[in-house]
Amino acid sequence: MSKVLVINPILYTAESNRIPKVDSIKDTMIYTLCLGFLEAGHEVTLLAAKDYRPKKEETYPFPILWFQTVWHRLFQPRCFPYMPALRKFLKEHQEYDMIVSSEVFAAWSYTAARLWPDKTLIWHELAAHNNMLHKMPSRVWYQMVARLLMSRAKVVPRSEAAAAFIRQFMPKVADITIDHGVDLKKFPLPDVRKKADQFVVVSQLIARKQIERTIEAFGDFVRQGNPGYRLCIIGQGEEETRLKGLAQTLGLKEQVLFYGQMSHTALTPIVAQSRALLVSTRKDNNMVSIVESIALGTPVVTTPVPYNAAYIRGEDLGIVQDGWGADALVQIVEQNERYVENCVRYREQLSNVACAERFLNYFSRSLS
Repeated sequence: MSKVLVINPILYTAESNRIPKVDSIKDTMIYTLCLGFLEAGHEVTLLAAKDYRPKKEETYPFPILWFQTVWHRLFQPRCFPYMPALRKFLKEHQEYDMIVSSEVFAAWSYTAARLWPDKTLIWHELAAHNNMLHKMPSRVWYQMVARLLMSRAKVVPRSEAAAAFIRQFMPKVADITIDHGVDLKKFPLPDVRKKADQFVVVSQLIARKQIERTIEAFGDFVRQGNPGYRLCIIGQGEEETRLKGLAQTLGLKEQVLFYGQMSHTALTPIVAQSRALLVSTRKDNNMVSIVESIALGTPVVTTPVPYNAAYIRGEDLGIVQDGWGADALVQIVEQNERYVENCVRYREQLSNVACAERFLNYFSRSLS
């Protein structure tokens, strides 16, 4: 049994400096990974920024340490939080066998890499420079800080795109990739033969997600002789009113259904019954909604933008096409059984327990 410390201050995405308060963090990606370590038989502790602590009290099966962030004008908690107490904590707590820290461009990863380089695995997602302040801090960080001061730490990329990027700056990049995992107990495989005549979107309703393109493609699909289909949109955001207006303008008010924000428990049956998850984003990294959809046996129609697109294409788990439209929806419906079978076959590789074990296996291998 190993003792694992996971350092991931940012628990969920905030689109502005005002971080929204949530009732629970149990649906977050990093909480799921920690459960994977626990269920694999190891002790795990999660260290997070206090800014992301839920507004309701929760009980957890593993310790979560909430650290105070400071100097918010310079170190914005939504993208680059600074926790000065972390250094003292890591110096005083030497009992951890392995430290998994999120992202190379991060003050917390720097601290772990400097104090415990042989124990530290940096789980890296970004495949391009961070846009903050015209990319200048990111460029300086990777070229100077990462290359010169963090080089002894090992890096585990979350995608092939992330691997190609970070190999420019860090020497110890793993020969494997580890994507976000899924707690398969929360996403039990349904009767995959019972797909409804519907598609689903699980997304924030914000501009960069380009939900309007999905609605327009769905409208073309309906007009091509598929009037019985529905498009289920799960999520909330500033674009909601505009998107509802677009659906009405296109004559799709009864077929485009807006569900608002939903828990995993509530959205799971909708995703599971859909022919495909639809993604039109113009900017994203690894999308957790894609991983969860595949785990439920629901294929994906997506642009090449999300980093998950590489294995969707490679494993034939759906359609990856720049600017996809109605023809892609026709194809995913006509060949749905094959795509669904591929998702079911691939599902076990997305387990959070399997992800945790890949971390531990790689770490053991790197020490030998």
